Amino acid sequence: MIWTPHTTVAAIIEQDGRFLMVEEESGKGEPVFNQPAGHLEEAESLLQAVVRETREETAWGFTPHALVGVYRWQTESAGATYLRFCFQGSCHDHRPELPLDDGILRTAWLSREELAAMPERLRSPLVLSCIDDYLSGHRYPVSLIRDIE
Repeated sequence: MIWTPHTTVAAIIEQDGRFLMVEEESGKGEPVFNQPAGHLEEAESLLQAVVRETREETAWGFTPHALVGVYRWQTESAGATYLRFCFQGSCHDHRPELPLDDGILRTAWLSREELAAMPERLRSPLVLSCIDDYLSGHRYPVSLIRDIE
């Protein structure tokens, strides 16, 4: 068997000092907060994935403006490794009539301070790492990511 990390994407969307978050069911049955995020699907670019995941989880359209960072995280409990590509961008075209993905309980606009005050309710340490890098000004052009056809 060949080891492969789980490739995921996440969206940082900030308005007035608050971040668009999703409250979702965790594998342990407790609700947790995460950025709009999910797995890269076959034949999909990273940019297509983050736009799709944001729409599916929040009903917002998403335009990526920059890559905030690339993160490797190995879970302690399951031993799984995640490779996360986190993008910063803006939302538009809210379509509240769309159903949210299975497991998504609701969306919420939360400040960094509100999120930091509840570490046990964050999906992973990636949540604050991505926000902190964004707040520190980490921005890389999306042209850094190239799809070779």
